[in-house]
Amino acid sequence: MAAIGTLKTNHVGLNVTDLERSLGFYGDVLGFEVLGEGKEEGRRYAFLGQDGTLVLTLWQQAEGAYDSGRAGLHHLAWEAGSIERVKAAEDALKARGTEFAYDGVVPHSEGGASGGIFFHDPDGTRLEIFAPTGAENTEAPTEGAPTCGFF
Repeated sequence: MAAIGTLKTNHVGLNVTDLERSLGFYGDVLGFEVLGEGKEEGRRYAFLGQDGTLVLTLWQQAEGAYDSGRAGLHHLAWEAGSIERVKAAEDALKARGTEFAYDGVVPHSEGGASGGIFFHDPDGTRLEIFAPTGAENTEAPTEGAPTCGFF
């Protein structure tokens, strides 16, 4: 079998139950811009990005909430430039009434420098915003294991 070379993630597609509600969350709260949109009945979708680069596609195809007990996506994580930006995102999400898995910024592991916030979108999809440093003095919610694996 021939090697196909290095692959990198280009964008992630998520099924949502209500495109307008999800656009409000991913656009207004998380700051993604709409790069393109399909509004036909039965074929609603939106391409979201930052600085003109596609990051996320939302497809209005789901009939129910995210189910963490089924095979597929565990969670989706974004890296922020600093722990201060993670905290600013947390404030914006709290103002919107977003559901969090843990209270405040938590490290990825005991004594770890990287850490972030863990929360859910309007359909219950598990999301994370983290920074590679800045969480050194926070308490890990899961002893001896990666925090992001247990929410």
